[in-house]
Amino acid sequence: MKSAGSGLQGRLAATVGGNTSLRWIAYLGLCAAYLQGGLVKLFDFPSAIGEMTHFGLAPAPLFAVGVIVLELGASVMILAGRLRWLGAVVLGAFTLLATAIALRFWELPPGHERFMAANSFFEHLGLVGGFLLVAWQDLREKLPLERRQS
Repeated sequence: MKSAGSGLQGRLAATVGGNTSLRWIAYLGLCAAYLQGGLVKLFDFPSAIGEMTHFGLAPAPLFAVGVIVLELGASVMILAGRLRWLGAVVLGAFTLLATAIALRFWELPPGHERFMAANSFFEHLGLVGGFLLVAWQDLREKLPLERRQS
C-alpha cells in the first residue's frame, strides 16, 4: 500500500501546497469581489449610499463607510497574511449576513428572477465555505506540527 505522500498525488500536493504564489492568487480570487466592491463604493460614494438605502440600512452613509472598510480591510488582511484567519472569518460572516439581506429568493414569485437569486444565494454560501477553509487552514498552520490533525 502506498502512503498518501507517494505517487502523482504526493508530487502534486508538494508542488501546489508549497507554492506561495499560487496560494496568493487563490486568495486574490476569493477576495476579488470584495476588493472591487469596496473600491467602487469608495470612488462612487453616492451610489454606495444608494445601495445601503435600497437594502433598508440606516444611517446609509455610516453603513456605506463600514462596508467599504470591512471589504477592503479584511481583504488586505487575507492577502497580506496578517491575522488572515480573522479577515476570512469577518468576510465570511459579512457575506452570510449580506446574502440573507440581499438574496431573499424565497420571497420572490417563481420565475427567472427567483431562479437567479437562488443561484446567487447558494454561490455566496460557497464563498462563506471558502472563507471558513482559509481561516481553518491559517489557524492550523499556526499549530505545532505534532498537534495538526486533518
